[in-house]
Parts: sequence; structure tokens; C-alpha cells
Amino acid sequence: MNFKEIVEKRYATKKFDGKRIPEQKVGELLELIRLSASSFNLQPWKIKVVIDQEVKKKLTPVSWDQPQIESCSHLLVLCADTNVNVDKLEELMLKNGAKKEDIQGYVKIMRDFVKRLNEKEKLEWATRQVYIALSNALNGAKSLGFDSCPMEGFNADAYSKILGLPQNLVPTLVCPIGYAADMPKPKLRFAREELLI
Repeated sequence: MNFKEIVEKRYATKKFDGKRIPEQKVGELLELIRLSASSFNLQPWKIKVVIDQEVKKKLTPVSWDQPQIESCSHLLVLCADTNVNVDKLEELMLKNGAKKEDIQGYVKIMRDFVKRLNEKEKLEWATRQVYIALSNALNGAKSLGFDSCPMEGFNADAYSKILGLPQNLVPTLVCPIGYAADMPKPKLRFAREELLI
């Protein structure tokens, strides 16, 4: 499928058939998510991959009992990471051939940006980055031959407790992936002209 077909055919799957996606394909999807764009390329997200059926059962009641949670193959829990690590990115840039003097100004801009954010602003900023990564997850899944569903309908605090997440990782979005057991409805979108101002 070309990108236009992927975007046209992707839809929010409400029920999966429970069949397991091969781990190689899941790895390919995680790689596509890893390559997502992010502000300053700081990539302030982490992904918890849930395959254990018992854990999914515990997550279902705190996900408004939506059937995608238990029927999916893998449940991706996309978390905003408030531990924004400029040092780690600087090390990666240097390791990949950048010269310290060439990136000094850029690194300072990143450090100053992060320093200006209070904890609430840091979480808000990281959350926006997670939404960018989600687009690669959704379209990537379809490109690899399986389906997905973006979900905001869950209790983030309960997810943190059930999954034992550290305080710096805040569940932001849930993306069940698997093979659809439902049929897509016609894609309804506003006319292009209505997007333009």
C-alpha cells in the first residue's frame, strides 16, 4: 500500500480477533514509532507493551470496559516522560559524528528550553510529543498489515499502578494493535476547504 491508501484504509478498530501479531512485525512497528518526529528530537516518551492477558483484564475496567483492551494482540501504552534528557541526546549526537563546538549552541537552546519548564509544563509538552508518535503507530500498523485504535478513554493513574510505572512516566494514550474483527465504517471527514482559514 502507498501512504495515501494507508491513510484511507486505517480506522479505529473497536474489536480485534485475538490472533497474535508476530513479534518481528511488532518490532518493525516499534521501530517506526522510534523514528517519529519530536520537538528538538528529544523523544520524551516511553512505550509499555502489554501482552499478558491477565494484565489486560485488570486494565479493562479502568479503560471504560472497552473490548479493544482484551481482544487486541498487543496493547501499547504510550507514556509521556517528564525526565527530559538533553545530556543523552548530546551524547548520541557526538557519537554519531557531530563536533562538540558545532552543536554547542543547539544544546544550550535545548537546555534553556527545558530549564524554563515547570513540572506541569514539562508534562504538557511531553504529552504533545506522544501524540506525534501516535501517528506513526497508527499508520505504521496499517502499513504492516494489522490494525489499531487510538484511545484516550482510560484512567491514567490506575494504569500507572497496575503497570508499576515510575512517576516520570505518565500514561497518555493507549494503542491496541491486532487484526480487526469488525468492519470499518465509511470514513467521515470535513471537506478540505473547511480545514483552511
